[in-house]
Amino acid sequence: MSEIKKLTEKVLAFRDERDWKQFHNPKDLALSLVLEAAEVLEIFQWKQDMGAIQNAARERKEDLADELADVFCYTLLLANDLGIDLEQALESKIEKNGVKYPAEKAKGSNKKYTEL
Repeated sequence: MSEIKKLTEKVLAFRDERDWKQFHNPKDLALSLVLEAAEVLEIFQWKQDMGAIQNAARERKEDLADELADVFCYTLLLANDLGIDLEQALESKIEKNGVKYPAEKAKGSNKKYTEL
C-alpha cells in the first residue's frame, strides 16, 4: 500500500470516528481546502521583502506545518470521495507540464507556457 493510501486511511478513520462524513460533500471539502490554503498565505501577509518572508517562515514553521497538513487532509478527503488516484493524477500532471514547459524553453523563466 502506498504512503498516500495509508495516510488517506488514517484521515478517513479520523473522520469516521467522529461521524463527519455527513458534512463532507465535494463543495464543502473544496471550500475547506481553499480556506486552509488561505491560512498558509496569511502567515506571509504584509511581508514585503524576502528577508521578512523567510523570517516569517522560520518563526511560524509549526503554524505553517499545521496549515499545510490541513490542506493535505482536505486534498486526501476530496480525492478519495471523488475517486481520484492522487499518485496517478500527479504523475499525469507532471507529464502534461513537461509538454507545456519543456526544460529548454522554461529553464530559469517564470513565464506562462503560452508566453514561452
